[in-house]
Amino acid sequence: MSIKVNNVSKRFGSTQALDNVSIDFGGNKIYGLLGNNGAGKSTLLNVITSRIFADSGELTLDGINMVDNDAALGQIYMLSEKNYYPESMKVREAFKWAGMAYPKFDQELALALAGRFNLPLKKKITALSTGYATIFKIVIALSSNAPFLLLDEPVLGLDAQHRDIFYKLIIERYAENPCTIVISTHLIAEVAGIIEHCMIIKDGRIIRNAPSHELLQNGYTVSGPVAQLDEYLVGKDVLSSSNLGGLKTAAINGGVPKADELPAGLEVGKLNLQEYFIQLMNEKEGK
Repeated sequence: MSIKVNNVSKRFGSTQALDNVSIDFGGNKIYGLLGNNGAGKSTLLNVITSRIFADSGELTLDGINMVDNDAALGQIYMLSEKNYYPESMKVREAFKWAGMAYPKFDQELALALAGRFNLPLKKKITALSTGYATIFKIVIALSSNAPFLLLDEPVLGLDAQHRDIFYKLIIERYAENPCTIVISTHLIAEVAGIIEHCMIIKDGRIIRNAPSHELLQNGYTVSGPVAQLDEYLVGKDVLSSSNLGGLKTAAINGGVPKADELPAGLEVGKLNLQEYFIQLMNEKEGK
């Protein structure tokens, strides 16, 4: 199954939120929809799920129009900041309701995940703290067994421990029940280890769309004594650098050097996704 977004645009007043976006999600992969705040990530996901409507363009699921199509939209679960449940509804009741909306919803799994997060089942959803409201939505999403999971800023309000649990659960659920997962976030470093394919959006436009490893193959890091590394960096395209005591690490844009091209005492490592993202944003802003 595949969701295709073809030449989709959306404007809010003077703001062009989406500008002729064409992408597709499918193939049981974990995608990262990456961008700074206000880049258009949430707008794109809301357009895909018909929560808002595009000004132009097409959205299809396996060639069938998705706009206001309940059958197509029933294949997608979207986690977002908004709460769509009645104010009086409690957590356990919401699990039962989700079972009616999503036929493959796993009640036992929902209860097990709630226990793992210590989510209070008898509490009203609207009375949950910001962090537990996010946990509630995570539990629903992972238990839905929908073929497509769209997770918009899924760790909002979570502490470090709960974020760690969430990322582990994503891997566990993906291994047990392969599906297409889209994680929309500006927290690049945290998701870098689990996403297979990156879609980077800026000012409503997709500026990169490729497997993660392809984006990172033209860069590397070097670490070693400060003076020695500074000498090596002369003339190099340095993306970022940091010092710790007498040691320094730098991220460099360019082909990885061969073993005999690197001075003794320096070590080469892989470029990470956050360093690449920062470089890309700086390039686009002319820095």
